[in-house]
Amino acid sequence: MSKVTWKAEPEAHDYPAAASYLSLVATSTLVSNLIVQLKTAPIEQYKAKDILRASGLPLLAQDDPHVAADLAKVKNNKALSPVLLIRGNLGHAIALQIADGYHRVCASYHLGETTDIPCRVADQPH
Repeated sequence: MSKVTWKAEPEAHDYPAAASYLSLVATSTLVSNLIVQLKTAPIEQYKAKDILRASGLPLLAQDDPHVAADLAKVKNNKALSPVLLIRGNLGHAIALQIADGYHRVCASYHLGETTDIPCRVADQPH
């Protein structure tokens, strides 16, 4: 089994990708605020299985083209970019949002469900 290595910081293009996704589920003002939070949030570590469980998203198959590309990067000792998350709200039944990095989470899970994934996490306003 290959070990996942991670970059110290998310890649610059991860933030516009996160904003694009978030613009489908939030207002532009909220999206702007969340991206600012993500850019300044500290890196936190979470298990692949916990990220998937909290998001409610299914595990994508290893042969999904993007998951396969991330698995190939790991096999070739290329570091993956940390994941960008928007914290859910248990009291309001709002799931965690994987703003950027869903495929990286799935690839990491396939390598070991307890793989630690570095993440930046933003909180939604209450």
